[in-house]
Amino acid sequence: MQFEISYSQETFNKYFANENGIVSIMYHRFNESKYPSTNIQIDVFEKHIDTIKSSGYKFLNPMMLPEIFSKEKLEKKFLLTIDDGYNSFYDNAWPYLKKNKIPFIIFISTDAVGKNGYMNWDQIKEIEKFDYVTIGNHSHSHDYLVNFNFEQFKKDINKSIEIFKNNLGYNPIFFSYPFGEWSLNQKEFISQYFEFAFGQHSGVIDLNKDKYALPRFPINEKYGDLDRFKFIVDLLPFQYKLIYPKEKIIDKNNPPKMKIEFFKEQNVKNINCFSNEGGEWNESNLILKDNILKINFRSQFDTRRGRINCSIKDNEGWRWFGVQFILKNIEEN
Repeated sequence: MQFEISYSQETFNKYFANENGIVSIMYHRFNESKYPSTNIQIDVFEKHIDTIKSSGYKFLNPMMLPEIFSKEKLEKKFLLTIDDGYNSFYDNAWPYLKKNKIPFIIFISTDAVGKNGYMNWDQIKEIEKFDYVTIGNHSHSHDYLVNFNFEQFKKDINKSIEIFKNNLGYNPIFFSYPFGEWSLNQKEFISQYFEFAFGQHSGVIDLNKDKYALPRFPINEKYGDLDRFKFIVDLLPFQYKLIYPKEKIIDKNNPPKMKIEFFKEQNVKNINCFSNEGGEWNESNLILKDNILKINFRSQFDTRRGRINCSIKDNEGWRWFGVQFILKNIEEN
């Protein structure tokens, strides 16, 4: 079979031995316990921020990303992102972030603005005035956009761009895919209107990552305990050169034929990968030869999102990256 190659957008195509990466973390709701999959309690959130501060690492102002991706970076940074713009963010997290002047991106879906439970444009404009606050585009409908045909998808994104321009005077340079889902042609369309786009697959950002498929660690009540969070804080980037295939939508190719090519300077012989095909997380079947890793999935993926996470421990610490595949028209569990 012929494998398609997924090149990182504007990839440097070389290994950065001293790259310490950017750890991007993602939140949604604050103090909304009835939504545990997207909620974090504010006291836990504050402990997360304290953990980052006590580690000695600094928060990255998102507007520095274009400069960072134009040259080699060494110092480790943290990027805080919030999706959806719920009132619970404005009421509970914003006062703390404002007091501590912590930079972040908040991604807004334009259709939800001002509706029950969501911030309105006056509130968005209020926080947008601060130089450590960056507004991001999160589509118009926040629907399962990979289920849309391409014309419907373009209409949704173009409508969000128009609404942002009408209310803020500009379209944000940052985009966040709803549910972390995209098709290849959708990602290409996004690259024409934005400088960076974020998913919801885990991993540490490095200079070889695709600027239109940047990883983030989702944080919620289940995956927000301090021990796990401290592990995330200390993670380093796991660089790779190429991933096959570039299309992450699964159709007849279930399970997909997946290969990862690493740089020749990397020692990846002790790599471990876990994947969730068949509805259960288990160790993946790996074949490594000449720094090319082939993943033989155990069975078909049968949930909406098929995931594989790979890690390795070297002299500097743990390195991690994740990949997400999407099965269209399957309800989320």
